[in-house]
Amino acid sequence: MKEETKQVSLQIQLDEQTAQGIYANLVIVQHSSSEFILDFVFINPGQPVAKVRSRIIMSPEHTKRLQKALSENLAHYESRFGEIKLPNMGPQFKMPVQ
Repeated sequence: MKEETKQVSLQIQLDEQTAQGIYANLVIVQHSSSEFILDFVFINPGQPVAKVRSRIIMSPEHTKRLQKALSENLAHYESRFGEIKLPNMGPQFKMPVQ
């Protein structure tokens, strides 16, 4: 028997404060067997402390969908605007989270 796929219409609401967004220049990713945690951090140059601005907790399945969407969008972006060059970041370091 063939499975029927129902199309569902979803209206997404966005309030003014959320629409302004939050700037982050670092993402710390952690995971367990049941979830991924993405901490979006703003590092202010010259300041010794960085602050987590937002924490997103996602299931592995949703994280995989996010990774796919980001990969597709980056490929589209680079086809329009050119390759994004990443600077040599040097040695990686561990940051204590408080």
